[in-house]
Amino acid sequence: MQEIENQTTEEQIKTEEEPIKSGKLFYSIGEVSKMFDLRDSTLRYWEKEFPTYIKPKKNNKGDRNYTQKDIDNIKLIHHLVRECNMKIKGAKDLLKNKKDVTESKFEVIKKLKNLKDMITELKDSL
Repeated sequence: MQEIENQTTEEQIKTEEEPIKSGKLFYSIGEVSKMFDLRDSTLRYWEKEFPTYIKPKKNNKGDRNYTQKDIDNIKLIHHLVRECNMKIKGAKDLLKNKKDVTESKFEVIKKLKNLKDMITELKDSL
């Protein structure tokens, strides 16, 4: 019984750390907007405001195709702008001057949230 619970917990950690990585190389703007509960126009705006971090490939029709790197950067920008309530200028400055520190703090916060969810789930199961 304990082994099954441990396996489930380990699987949860892997799933929660990599919810977006499904083996696809490119994601449409609609798929990405659903991932982050954003409007397409917000993604296009962020693309203009953060051109060094969000660079989707465009096909002949002009459709945007986002890579995993783009999605990781959108995740970080989403955290700064939507969750930390930073203004666009503040997020730009932070990414420009302290991207490594910002990314590592974001990773720590993400892991702590996952840990909190797991503890809450464990508590509820008792």
